[in-house]
Amino acid sequence: MIFNHELPRKVYDSDEHRMLRTTIGDYFKNHVNPYREQWEKQGYCDKEAWLKAGELGLIGLTLDPQYGGAGLDFSYSALLIEEQARYGASAPSFSMHSDIIIPYIENHGSDYLKEKYLPRCLSGEWVGSLAMTEPGTGSDVQAIRTFAEDRGDHYVLNGNKTFITIGYTSDFTIVACKTDRTLGARGVSLLIVDADSKGFSKGQPFQKLGLKASDTCELFFEDVIVPKENLLGSEGRGFYQMMTELPRERLTIAVSAIGSVRGALEKTVEYVQERKAFDQPLCSFQNTQFKLAEVASELEVTCAYVDRCVELLSDHNLTAEQASIAKYYASEVQCRTIDECLQLFGGYGYIWEYPIARFYGDARVQRIYGGTNEIMKLMIARSIFSEYFKQLKSSKQIAAHHT
Repeated sequence: MIFNHELPRKVYDSDEHRMLRTTIGDYFKNHVNPYREQWEKQGYCDKEAWLKAGELGLIGLTLDPQYGGAGLDFSYSALLIEEQARYGASAPSFSMHSDIIIPYIENHGSDYLKEKYLPRCLSGEWVGSLAMTEPGTGSDVQAIRTFAEDRGDHYVLNGNKTFITIGYTSDFTIVACKTDRTLGARGVSLLIVDADSKGFSKGQPFQKLGLKASDTCELFFEDVIVPKENLLGSEGRGFYQMMTELPRERLTIAVSAIGSVRGALEKTVEYVQERKAFDQPLCSFQNTQFKLAEVASELEVTCAYVDRCVELLSDHNLTAEQASIAKYYASEVQCRTIDECLQLFGGYGYIWEYPIARFYGDARVQRIYGGTNEIMKLMIARSIFSEYFKQLKSSKQIAAHHT
């Protein structure tokens, strides 16, 4: 079968990848799926799931061994993300913790921060979140208003954030804030704020359309004292740091899209062979065959590009434009193809207890977070016209010089 997840793919075609796939499968079958309904009702997953993942070595697969990690390339992390999506498991949020939070600390943190946070992150004892989005800013990171006032040996942080993935259950959060209101993007810095800090509070998890087992909430900072040593890198480097890490984040969304479509297609193929209409299995109808042929084709073609991006990131060669293409296109394919799969379930596809409904509900946000797909198209377009804009800027500067 063309969509069979066991089909050899160069990017995951090693004995180590196959062993990891087995460990991942056992973890989700035994330690996640049995608790999914409970987690969806409460709006977050239990800490035991994180601790078990840490015990199995599933957290921070790419982290350098000097900090306790396995030091694997990104393809291993991508395999975990894809398989999690294929199982339809919205929690734990490995892509946030392992592929956003841990790299921020590893790549930009001081030795003190690495020693304090990374071992606990690997074990699952501590889970981190990224507080970037604010109620009035959306994708415009430069417009954030949360402010950290310099008080000598510490900052005093005030502001609020929204739509924060695993913000409710996180033990610390990396906060994007202004340390200088007069400098625009160059005034943005990143601070690590521990969950037990005085003045730091959390809203209740949002009731979302999908990803129900993964909590999302608001965060509030009221005169929170943050030690200077909790600054990631140096002041004013926050925007640069975020732009540096965004390609990896966006590629994880594309990888998740691949896994989600693969899982939805597998469930749909099973269903149309069992379900009958007019005394015939649904798979015997030409419409069913054509629709699933289209879905399988879109999946495999998209998979080829995303796999190539995984290889590029593993070699540290992925560009922001390539990541934007992967995120934009894969998430669009995800929503489009899962909608086609759900249609073949008829009325049952609209019932939450059917996996296809979960796949459908979880897919929609993929076109929004990590930068909306409209933002992705802007970035792609800027790449296409980069030389034109350079020449235009240069000609304007020359004209201004002669006036």
